Amino acid sequence: MTTTGPDPHGDVRTLPDALRLRAAKQPDETAYVFLRDGEVPHESLTYRELHEAARHRAATFTTDGLTGRAAVLLYPSGLEFVRTLLGCMYGRVAGAPVQVPRRRDDLARLRRIADDAGTTTVLTTTEIAHELTERYDGAPELAGLTLLPTDTPATGSVSAVDLPAPVPSDTALLQYTSGSTGDPKGVVVSHANFLANVVETDELWPCEPNGTVVNWLPLFHDMGMLFGVVMPLWAGIPSYLMAPEAFIRRPARWLEAIARFGGTHAAAPSFAYELCARAAAEGRTANVGDLSRWRVAANGAEPVRWSTVRAFTDAFAPHGFAPQAMCPGYGLAENTLKATGSQQDHTPRVLWVSAPALHNGTAQPVAGEQAEDAVPAVSSGVPVPGTHIRIVDPDTRQALPDRHVGEIWVTGPCVAGGYLGRPEESEDTFRARLATDDGTGPTHLRTGDLGFLHNGELYVTGRRKDVIIRKGRNHYPQDIELAAERAAPGLQPNCAAAFSVDDGTRERLTIVVEADGRVLTTTGLDALRHRVHHAIRETQRITPDTILIVRRGAIPKTSSGKVQRRACRTLYQNNALRTVPGEQAPTAGDQPPATGEQAPAAGDQTSVAGEQAPAAGDQTSVAGEQAPAVGGGA
Repeated sequence: MTTTGPDPHGDVRTLPDALRLRAAKQPDETAYVFLRDGEVPHESLTYRELHEAARHRAATFTTDGLTGRAAVLLYPSGLEFVRTLLGCMYGRVAGAPVQVPRRRDDLARLRRIADDAGTTTVLTTTEIAHELTERYDGAPELAGLTLLPTDTPATGSVSAVDLPAPVPSDTALLQYTSGSTGDPKGVVVSHANFLANVVETDELWPCEPNGTVVNWLPLFHDMGMLFGVVMPLWAGIPSYLMAPEAFIRRPARWLEAIARFGGTHAAAPSFAYELCARAAAEGRTANVGDLSRWRVAANGAEPVRWSTVRAFTDAFAPHGFAPQAMCPGYGLAENTLKATGSQQDHTPRVLWVSAPALHNGTAQPVAGEQAEDAVPAVSSGVPVPGTHIRIVDPDTRQALPDRHVGEIWVTGPCVAGGYLGRPEESEDTFRARLATDDGTGPTHLRTGDLGFLHNGELYVTGRRKDVIIRKGRNHYPQDIELAAERAAPGLQPNCAAAFSVDDGTRERLTIVVEADGRVLTTTGLDALRHRVHHAIRETQRITPDTILIVRRGAIPKTSSGKVQRRACRTLYQNNALRTVPGEQAPTAGDQPPATGEQAPAAGDQTSVAGEQAPAAGDQTSVAGEQAPAVGGGA
């Protein structure tokens, strides 16, 4: 398939090469626009302006001795991040994007990443540098770090500095996985990885010359960076950027911007589409205009929910949104980003399978939605030729046949080189071999995610480490969490965490649910707990032992908006979750009252599977930098 971007076999071997080409061929065309409050164009960059700004920053970095070294990138969503990201690439500086700290935990994460990357240099804006020093004056996490603003007025000429040209094997980026244990790992992404991923993305979801990207995803995250910055640069089309909090506060802003600026490509996690569908059901999308130009609505989650796909397409069909524009996909930082995706102009595929069979590790198709015990599995599409997907038994390392659930293994040019400074983890995660391989076959990336193949398409079922086993049956926490979210009116998407806790005698299935005052006023605390218990038992055929109701924002989430189940379990065990008024936070082994059921017998054991699985996979799905509705924790 022919791509719309520069010829990848010509002179373009890195993203700086692509920017040089755009600056030469379309210098005065708009490259990026930042929307103030997610609505009003506030600042813009042409390709010429971006090229000059990036080269000036690269010259400064070279003069400062940063060439060949790492630096933390600490920026709010905006165009200065774009200038500096490209400046780092021009200057052969390995940038490590990090969320701007909004609380002390974020500051600790910043320091851990700087230490892991082996740098004391933090590139940022004048405003952020001032805020950090004012707010965290004397904090040990900032000791020894140099906050270097990059948005000061440009002086001097870049021609006086001989800029070193990056080559494909150079490190383009250190993409830190969000991590669920507070131990972020830096994925070493080369220029070759970046270029291969954007070429694959363009082959799957081509950007026509008149295309437009509209992006609210945080730019420090791989999905926001690829869709908001890298892909439009490669394709030579404008990108309209907004801050994540603008979307979270009013999801319709994103759709209004897509209609206003003629957006053809946009990406988000499944919960973002659910927020939009809910806003439509509540009559809060009246100002959304024509969405008929929207060709690719990339949807990444773990896994994509069929109910969300259907609700969104139904809600916005009157606005011209075509069902075939919804494009579920699967990706992770360790593969630069995208691994598979549903083909453009194809309606999303849903496979109805037997729930009991799926619990036992096989995807057995049933007659349809009305079949007994039918559950939907949404296809995450196919890989582009060059990338290959295998489903493997994680314990025996034997390849599994179609419709058997196993660990997703990936090979291809987008697989990154490994984790920075972690040779053993890198060997196990990035260079895995099948048991039948005599050492001559390809190595694989072990994703830590579970799924199955059917007719060449990938269906993701969840994370291996999060699977809950009871009576020999696998239960996926996201299914339990979805049942909890639907238990009472007013509960939000992404508001529940399901995990197991060992009380010293057995594992107890624990559900933590976020609720605000409106939900508690209309439902009541005890009634809400009963509803959650009933919904899980009836739909998932598993009995919760503990249900705890906490305040909105109490459940820890990654910077990409995913629930950190293991981190939530740690907070629960330490009695550190912020409960709602009237709820009694349990100590270890205790159970909150009023679940309404007798605890299972000791033989009905719940356990977490795969504790020794490699912790790869920061699977793509994204939330806001300061989004109270989805957390905001790193």
